[in-house]
Amino acid sequence: MADFLSTAKIAELLGPQARSLLEHRCETIRRDSLHLPGPDFIDRVMIPTDRKPAVLGNLQRLFNAGRLGGTGYISIFPVDQDIEHAAGASFAMNPSMFDPETIVRLALESGCSGVASTFGVLGAVARKYAHKIPFIAKINHNEFLSYPNTYDQTLFGSVNKAFEMGAIGIGATIYWGSEQSRRQIQEVADAFEQAHELGMFTILWCYLRNSAFKTKKQDNHLAADLTGQANHLGVTIHADIIKQKLPENNGGYLDPELKGFGKTHPLIYEKLTTDHPIDLTRYQLANCYMGRIGLINSGGASTGANDLAESVRTAVINKRAGGMGLIAGRRAFQRPFQEGVQLLQAIQDVYLNPEITVA
Repeated sequence: MADFLSTAKIAELLGPQARSLLEHRCETIRRDSLHLPGPDFIDRVMIPTDRKPAVLGNLQRLFNAGRLGGTGYISIFPVDQDIEHAAGASFAMNPSMFDPETIVRLALESGCSGVASTFGVLGAVARKYAHKIPFIAKINHNEFLSYPNTYDQTLFGSVNKAFEMGAIGIGATIYWGSEQSRRQIQEVADAFEQAHELGMFTILWCYLRNSAFKTKKQDNHLAADLTGQANHLGVTIHADIIKQKLPENNGGYLDPELKGFGKTHPLIYEKLTTDHPIDLTRYQLANCYMGRIGLINSGGASTGANDLAESVRTAVINKRAGGMGLIAGRRAFQRPFQEGVQLLQAIQDVYLNPEITVA
């Protein structure tokens, strides 16, 4: 018996959406125009870039790790919400996660490709685990202890420190659209350049953040046209992988409350996208140089009983859009350890299932 979820089980988890998600064919941006994930992705897509051999080697190490090793897909376990939101708010449901070793063990025992966390978490167990699973040091964070609360990504450590602790990649967030975004662009671009000099790969959390984006019409933080442009800005500062939230709507540039904001084109809405989630995610991928830079989508916040089904749905949409994988944290670590393992492996099973193909 195969060691991954059957297509029938995946369809059961998808429920009424199963046929739409599993049988959809993308007629907007066709799959034959994309640079898709695969076992040869580094040789086929990354070799022509300006990345140093050491960067390519560390990317290959990421792609070779865990249950998805050798497929070209990746499954990353991220834990930085203890800084972003608060340790208590993040770990109260599962207090064992206050211990950094539990975080790394969960990633390792789930067969993840890598673990992305803070300087403190990774540094606390680096000598024991950095050689066992790829470490990705998240170098900037927002924090909610300052009063009043605000949203701004601030550097919490240096690229050199990440390198010294054995991390083979760094992650950073830019809040595109925020008042602080241009400073963040400069900080992260400099950090990515330094990381590449040291042979480390780079992952950008490519999130929109501006209260004005949430209008009477919709939450434009999740609009495909705006998140797509955020991706396109992210790849130009040499992100090797883009992390983005799954799009839920479109037409952010057309929102009447954002009149005069940015520039767009009618063909984006008439020809390059539809309202289907796979087509909207395909547009995000197109903005990552047609997949030359891999797109991983966020697993999202934990909502309880539906976490497994929602995680599988996100993985199906990402894979069928041409994406490279999923980065899922809260849905896994805010539940008992073995349940977290099972959820992360269910996500991986979507990418291991050969019947789930690119639309």
